[in-house]
Amino acid sequence: MKTVVQLSPGLRRVLAPNPSMMTGPGTNTYLLGEEAVAVVDPGPVIPEHLDRIRELAPRIDWVLATHTHPDHSPAARELAEACDAELLGMPPPPTAHQDLTFEPSRVLTDGDVLATDEFRLTAIHTPGHASNHLCYLHEASNSIITGDHVIEGSTVVINPPDGNMRDYLSSLKRVRDLRPDALLPGHGERITDPTAVIDWIIDHRLAREAKVLAALKANPTSTAADLVPEVYRDVPEHLYGWAERSLLAHLTKLVEDERAAVDDRRYTLLPE
Repeated sequence: MKTVVQLSPGLRRVLAPNPSMMTGPGTNTYLLGEEAVAVVDPGPVIPEHLDRIRELAPRIDWVLATHTHPDHSPAARELAEACDAELLGMPPPPTAHQDLTFEPSRVLTDGDVLATDEFRLTAIHTPGHASNHLCYLHEASNSIITGDHVIEGSTVVINPPDGNMRDYLSSLKRVRDLRPDALLPGHGERITDPTAVIDWIIDHRLAREAKVLAALKANPTSTAADLVPEVYRDVPEHLYGWAERSLLAHLTKLVEDERAAVDDRRYTLLPE
C-alpha cells in the first residue's frame, strides 16, 4: 500500500505508520483540496505523519474526524492548533477507548456541508461502530470516506455500550442507498464495488445473528461468554475476547428487537 495516493483531482490519501492487527496497514488520512485543504482523520499523534501531512498541504483550514477512537482522532487537535484550522466532528461519548482530547470548534450533525471552491463534503451520521461516527460524501468523485464504518478486507468490531449492532445495520443500508461509486475506508484500499461489499457485510452479520439465535435456543439462560465457543467456531481462541464483544452486540440487538430477554447478564429467547 503506497504511503501517498492521488485518488482523484483534489483528493489524496496518506497512510499513517501505525500498522497493527486492528488497524491493518495503518490509518488512512484524507486530504481534500489543493489550495485550502481539509484533513480527515489525521490518526494518532505520530510526528513523522503530521510532518508529511503539512508537507503535502502547506495551508490547512479544516481538520475533521470520522469518530474519536484512538487510531483516528488524537492528532486532530494538535494539527488544528498548529495550522490555526477549524476542528470539525462530533464530541467523544463518555465511554472507554475514546479520544477525550477531541473538542470540535464546530460540532457536525447529519447533512452538514463543508463547501469550498474546490470541493463539497457532506457529513452523514452513521452510528454503529461508534455513536459519534460520521462518514463524509465527497461530491465530485461520488466517494464516501467511511472511517471505520466500512473497511477494506475485514469486518469491524461493534463494541457495546457505545457500539450498537442495530444502528450499524441501519447505517450500512443508508450508505448503500446513497449509491456511491467508491468507499474510502479508514483502513485498507479504496473499495470500488460498494453495494456488493455492504450487502456482504449485512449478510455476514445476519448469518452470525442466526448462529446466536440457534445457540441461545440450544443453551437457554446463557451469558455472552458461554456462547462464544459455539457462535465463533471460526475464530481463533486468542480472539475470543473481541468475539465476546461482538456477540454482546448481537445479543443486545435481539433484546432491542424483543426476540430475547436478559436478566443478570444471562440471555433467554422469547416466544415468537
